[in-house]
Amino acid sequence: MAEFLYKLGRGAARRAWGVIGSWVLVLALTGGAFATWAGTLATSFDIPGLPSSEVVEELADGLPDLAGASGTIVYRTQDGSPLTDAQQARISELVDDAGDLPDVSAVNDPFEAEEERAAQAQDLRDGQAQLDNARADLRAGQEKLDAGAARLDAGQKELDSGQAQLDAAREQAKAAGLSTDELDAQQEQLDAQQEQLAAGREEAKEGQAEIDEGRATLRENTQRLDEGAELLGFAENIRLVSEDGSTAGVNVAFDVPRLELQDESKQAVVDHFTAEPIDGVEAAASSDISQAVPGLAGPGEVMGLLFAAVVLLVMLGSVLGAGIPIVTALTGVAIGALGALSFSGVVEMASVTPVLGLMLGLAVGIDYSLFILNRHRKQLLHGMTVHDSIGLANGTSGTAVVFAGSTVIVALLALNITGIPFLGLMGTVGAVCVAIAVLVAITLTPALLGLLGERIVSRRARAKAAHDDEAVADVKPMSTVRAVVTVLVSAAALLALAIPAQSMRLGLPDGSSEPAGSQGERAYTISEDAFGAGSNSPLLVAANLPDGLDEAGEREAQLAVARVLSDVDGVTAVAPIAVSDDGRLAAFQVVPADGPNSESTEQLVRDLRDLPPVDGDLTLGVAGQAAINIDISESLNDVLPLYLVVVVGLSLLILVLVFRSILVPVIATGGFVLSLLATYGAITAVFQQGFGASLIGQDSTGPILSFLPIILVGILFGLAMDYQLFLATGMREAYVHGDPARLAVARGFRAGRSVVIAAGLIMVSVFGGFVFADSVMIRSVGFGLAFGVLADAFVVRMLLMPALMHLLGKSAWWLPKWLDKILPDIDVEGATLQRRHHT
Repeated sequence: MAEFLYKLGRGAARRAWGVIGSWVLVLALTGGAFATWAGTLATSFDIPGLPSSEVVEELADGLPDLAGASGTIVYRTQDGSPLTDAQQARISELVDDAGDLPDVSAVNDPFEAEEERAAQAQDLRDGQAQLDNARADLRAGQEKLDAGAARLDAGQKELDSGQAQLDAAREQAKAAGLSTDELDAQQEQLDAQQEQLAAGREEAKEGQAEIDEGRATLRENTQRLDEGAELLGFAENIRLVSEDGSTAGVNVAFDVPRLELQDESKQAVVDHFTAEPIDGVEAAASSDISQAVPGLAGPGEVMGLLFAAVVLLVMLGSVLGAGIPIVTALTGVAIGALGALSFSGVVEMASVTPVLGLMLGLAVGIDYSLFILNRHRKQLLHGMTVHDSIGLANGTSGTAVVFAGSTVIVALLALNITGIPFLGLMGTVGAVCVAIAVLVAITLTPALLGLLGERIVSRRARAKAAHDDEAVADVKPMSTVRAVVTVLVSAAALLALAIPAQSMRLGLPDGSSEPAGSQGERAYTISEDAFGAGSNSPLLVAANLPDGLDEAGEREAQLAVARVLSDVDGVTAVAPIAVSDDGRLAAFQVVPADGPNSESTEQLVRDLRDLPPVDGDLTLGVAGQAAINIDISESLNDVLPLYLVVVVGLSLLILVLVFRSILVPVIATGGFVLSLLATYGAITAVFQQGFGASLIGQDSTGPILSFLPIILVGILFGLAMDYQLFLATGMREAYVHGDPARLAVARGFRAGRSVVIAAGLIMVSVFGGFVFADSVMIRSVGFGLAFGVLADAFVVRMLLMPALMHLLGKSAWWLPKWLDKILPDIDVEGATLQRRHHT
């Protein structure tokens, strides 16, 4: 490896313009690919196979209208007064004209919805009044029937008495031999009266049947009315117009899923409803549709790059020297970012993915070029020729760059083992950007150094070189007491910083975390003030219904589910939304008491999922932003242990190969764990608990970005090993050249500390520039990386690691003999290379 890089460096220096032209051509080709194939970046995240994703897929099959993306436009009067008729008419006009917007499937007029709500409430009142009247009529009819029945009974008694008298008279007449003609006439009268009574009884029977039928209808209508009133009561807190009439919300539904919704479609909706202000009315769009794809670079990133340039200028003392790492890093990051964006039209790519590649490519690109440049400058100051020095610098520091980059690439590519598509793609893009940075460093840097020749070293640097050599030669090992104190204080400080991490909560950004004054933040605040915090975090519950239910059965099933849902703690409203055409799937909107990232809403999702089947056979599923947050966070937590084992295991193998030691890689990894925990604690303190948040322009607090912990593991471990390599290789170089172990630690540290300090400051400044980005996702990633590098480079690598190496002494470089025989000799220090080329 070292010999190959030596020849590569010399060849690049001798054919500088050819190398430069090749990279310019590559840059032009990636720019052309970007212009041809670049697509849209997604601002949402999803993981296939999650419970919430399965519910969405189920809804897409049975109720496709509910599976698309959605968003809300909120309107509020500036003085808090009710919306006037003219203002309402203008909003309704915008709603009517929105049907032709791209990908829009439906738009709800809030005022029509409230009129329908009022009409339903009035219908219920009217129906109740009609039922009361019908109930009174039935009572009156029953009273009449009862009175008629009483009269019929009295008449029957009279007839029975008359019949008895007539029968007695007939017996007497027969006994006396008298005529019965007169008695027969009376019998005919009694029979006629009997027929009248029978007819009356038949009429009473028919009347009773009518009354019974009326009672049955009354019971059915009463049940239906009670069910309607109960369902309306469950949905009472779901409103599109606030109670004081000052705020209205327009719901916009799209016919494509949220991950496939184009930015152009979202922007068209935002422009349609907010571009032309309504007099006296403030309008804002929810973050679902107003959240734009973040730009790759902003003022903060530019300031970070300028600070890096200042650090380079101070360290190298030459504008030409300081310019080389900047030029090479920008070249590599341009190729990496444009290349990644070229694939955004083919694969589903999150908006933070190319930004992460930009962060990494820029930071490691500057550092890797600086390591080679710094070695070359030192060799020139000691009298080497330009091309020999470039070749040797590329063969030694370039080898360290390749292995350092390998640890970062391994850590990033290992994100693919998580099985989470957007995270794996994020790691792949980052790894490609780092790989490009390595290639640029070992080819373009030597080419530029070859063009500059001796001008890379200033007169002042030459005068200072002798003094620096004397300082390195005179260095002495630290005292054991100082080493012990350093270890204890460093470890205690990092552990203290890690304390807030115990309360870390994970989630995804919502409207409350958008920049203050942005449309997403305003829409979130307005909705919360007017409709309650839960209006920003509605849940979608799907219920599987039995086959063969009629309309009444479907209604009873909906009511049964709504009753169960409304009884769960934290639910403020439940509304049935729709039933599929086959009657097998019903959807409900459930409004929590708090926002999507609140602990109570997370608990509500868990409680809903823990519910047994309603009535024994109605199974429930939960989707919505809070449900997605929980699913993604739990999925990431499940794969984190495996990811750590793979990343740390592979990187330890690389470090054992490079350092030919067991304990040095263990020290490197243990120190990383401490710095990682401290970073988690700092992120939690700032972004979740709000300590010092105002200093970086963070206006609100909330859960930590769900995939940030695992991203930090991969990136920070790779970067930590970078600094470990460049410090520990200097120590090993001194050790293999004959210095005692503890003196080798001191000399190696003294020789490499300036470049590591500069490299650390550069990385902190580059990552820190992203802390002031508009996107809270990018801001938290930038902060985590900046703080992580700060803690690892300046506490672990500059304090803790040298102290532990001092305490271990010679045993730090122990390696079992059997392992020493089978490991190839990487020669990162370049001793063999120097002997071979007589340098």
